[in-house]
Amino acid sequence: MFIRFGYEIGIDCPNATPMMTFLSVAKERRNAVVTERGPVASPLIPMEEITDPHHNICLRMVLPEGETRLGYDAVISDDGRLDASDPLAEAVPVEKLPPSLLPYLCASRYCETDRLSGLAWRLFGDVPAGWQRVQAISDYVHDRLVFSYGYAQAMRTALEAHEDRLGVSRDYAHLAVALCRCMNMPARYVHGYMADIGVPDSPAPMDFNAWFEVYLGDRWYTFDAKNNARRAGRIPVARGRDAADIPLMQTFGKHQLTHFTVWTSVEVDSRLSRSHHAADVSLLTPWFSETWSRHLQERDRERH
Repeated sequence: MFIRFGYEIGIDCPNATPMMTFLSVAKERRNAVVTERGPVASPLIPMEEITDPHHNICLRMVLPEGETRLGYDAVISDDGRLDASDPLAEAVPVEKLPPSLLPYLCASRYCETDRLSGLAWRLFGDVPAGWQRVQAISDYVHDRLVFSYGYAQAMRTALEAHEDRLGVSRDYAHLAVALCRCMNMPARYVHGYMADIGVPDSPAPMDFNAWFEVYLGDRWYTFDAKNNARRAGRIPVARGRDAADIPLMQTFGKHQLTHFTVWTSVEVDSRLSRSHHAADVSLLTPWFSETWSRHLQERDRERH
């Protein structure tokens, strides 16, 4: 199976501004990319590829004054398998964890384990440690939060998402990561591309997705509290303690986003011979969905 994916992003800067991006495919999937164009900037600027402390690929560049458009378009080969599953996977006692995993037990910018620990132990203390406990956490977060792009808020933390009972995929991932860490299971935040494979097409514009990984037994396993299902065709981009470690773009100066479009869909072959299936609107443009409108109305009626 082939998956087409990419982005078009516009950034306007009043002055020359350094920037780093976490938009490149994770190293373990690079060999599966069969065709690609970019990443490229207009106007053309040099890009330096570096590796961050979490082993992610990062691009470093200096944006000129004015608007710069960043673009990438690629096809990747995928086996179509669902996320790996092992209901018998066990949690590793903290004293036996590899030292490199210990940071994924600690609080981080968006995952306040100190403030969520009591809640976590009340909710999940009686659930067997390991896969069953992680799934219980994923179930809880999935049921607790209501999803909508209208709820996107860049500074929302895991605790705030829990109290507000709403968010986007990064909020689901942050809350699940925090709760897993509270239960002594290393957990990390992941963002990347995910097409609607094996599920009904979503009416919403395509966006980058966030999910989480938990270390059980002797490996990391993928979980997704927002969808709460094993999915096919994930294309990881970067991993970190939370979104603060791996912002899609980090500028070191004033800037304004002028365009943000993402696409991810099944492709018939590996050639970039036809136009991609981009969203009709930039994610910066207000988007209205009758489906989400009805959902919000029903939720409000239930609350009252």
